[in-house]
Amino acid sequence: MELTPTVIKGLLLPFLGTALGSACVFFMRGRMSRRVQRIFTGFAGGVMTAASIWSLLIPAMEQAADMGKFSFVPAVAGFWAGVLFLLLLDNIIPHLHLDSDKPEGPESKLSHSAKLMLAVTLHNIPEGMAVGVVYAAMLAGETDISASAALALSLGIAIQNFPEGAVISMPLRSRGTGRLRAFGAGVLSGAVEPLGAAATILAAGLITPMMPYLLSFAAGAMIYVVVEELVPEMNAGEHSNLGTLCFAAGFTVMLTLDVALG
Repeated sequence: MELTPTVIKGLLLPFLGTALGSACVFFMRGRMSRRVQRIFTGFAGGVMTAASIWSLLIPAMEQAADMGKFSFVPAVAGFWAGVLFLLLLDNIIPHLHLDSDKPEGPESKLSHSAKLMLAVTLHNIPEGMAVGVVYAAMLAGETDISASAALALSLGIAIQNFPEGAVISMPLRSRGTGRLRAFGAGVLSGAVEPLGAAATILAAGLITPMMPYLLSFAAGAMIYVVVEELVPEMNAGEHSNLGTLCFAAGFTVMLTLDVALG
């Protein structure tokens, strides 16, 4: 499949969102407050959940409509494959979640900053795959996914990547890392998205009949991140409904983008 200028712009949008969020380190001082973290993680979780449903799972079932009442099979199989894939990565990649002192994955001598960046990079992998597979489906021309629908997903993920960039750069700065280095770490954590998206497009061109499975695979991977990482983070500490409200806000923003642009 050819990476046209329109597709390339769509793939780079999420990366731009991460870079802009990482740039907050140049304008904000001090440690990111728990309140701001709740807002960011809740909103990101809502966007990813809505994108998984409207941009990935529903199109997957629509494309498998010729299977009749069994059209759910590719969605279910792909979804579980995505969940298990992220579970595997979670167990083989050393990483450290925000506000956690206990690393996950195998033991490693990597620095705290490196493990924190790997956690966000791990989070970004399914997002890059999601954007890539939606654009691949659009280019294949065998689904109802339009250029506007693909752009809606890319834009939605770019919006939620803004706070993600800040979530990686600001804590690093608060631990004494220089502003430029903290910014670079945030940007680097998002680089996996356009690279993963481009690789997914190229691979999907070889296995177009598997498109429903690929769409739901990306959905499963994103839902894994939401449940395993974002929901616990937005509810960490003393009880607050702020994270839940921001989750709902992110969900409706992504839903609105998908319907309005799709």
